[in-house]
Amino acid sequence: MKHLVWYAAFVILLVAGDQLAGLWMHRQALESEFRYSRLYRRVAAADLLLLGNSRGLTFYQPYIEEITGVTTCNLSYNGLPMDAAKCLALDYFDLKNFDPRIYPQRILIDVTICDRENDALLAGFLTYQSRSTNFDTLIRSKLPKVWWGGQVSRLFRYNNEIFQRALYHKNKDDRDWLLDRTIPADLANSVDQHSYDLDVHPYLVQKLAETVEYARHHGWHIDLVIGPYFPGFEVINLDALKTSIENATGLPVHDYRDALADPADFGDFMHPNRQGSMKYLDLLKKDGILPSVR
Repeated sequence: MKHLVWYAAFVILLVAGDQLAGLWMHRQALESEFRYSRLYRRVAAADLLLLGNSRGLTFYQPYIEEITGVTTCNLSYNGLPMDAAKCLALDYFDLKNFDPRIYPQRILIDVTICDRENDALLAGFLTYQSRSTNFDTLIRSKLPKVWWGGQVSRLFRYNNEIFQRALYHKNKDDRDWLLDRTIPADLANSVDQHSYDLDVHPYLVQKLAETVEYARHHGWHIDLVIGPYFPGFEVINLDALKTSIENATGLPVHDYRDALADPADFGDFMHPNRQGSMKYLDLLKKDGILPSVR
């Protein structure tokens, strides 16, 4: 009997510790200046919503705001898949129910966000599960073991990259998050030996189409783009992805894959650096894709 009492006390302390530590971590995540923390703290007001994977980080927010006069919210992230991006976008749209000022009129999406599923990253959004019915539903249906892990243990929800990024940006603005280096010359000179085999995922294309349809139904203006790649770098199936998305959404995809010809504008084959980003954004403004109040 004595042993049972000790076992019961241990279990109670374990559960209580998990709950208390989980609540503390939840608070740390929400108080961060990280983009998703700001979203779920409901302070992500902006005129222009930006969405993409790591290539969406090329939407360099300080420069966009400088040349257009509009405010921005960038929900892009390294390796972000479109099913997770749909949850983020819908959660952003829902902010209007709490504060009518938080309602961007335009959305800019880099469509290469449809190039891969990323369930490992998706699991990281357990960090904000309690604030997002959309993520709760998606993770529960797609990753049931992960979802149940988050129900059994609060601490489990924060054992991931997303939470670590929130801690990193606890008191640090993340709007200046893109490559700030120049591709090494030896790598640049070997571009003909490299390529990227981009897969077309009908599931992710459908999630993009659903996001676009929802936004259009609510009167938003949507622009779809393909950002620049390093000159001469081959992206296999990029045309197939472009066609698939145009057919699914009924919108044109503005193609800037070859917009930058100077190797010095890139940090690697797939990502413009800060200098290249600014040149790319100047083109988007010139073509009317970036709005302007100036």
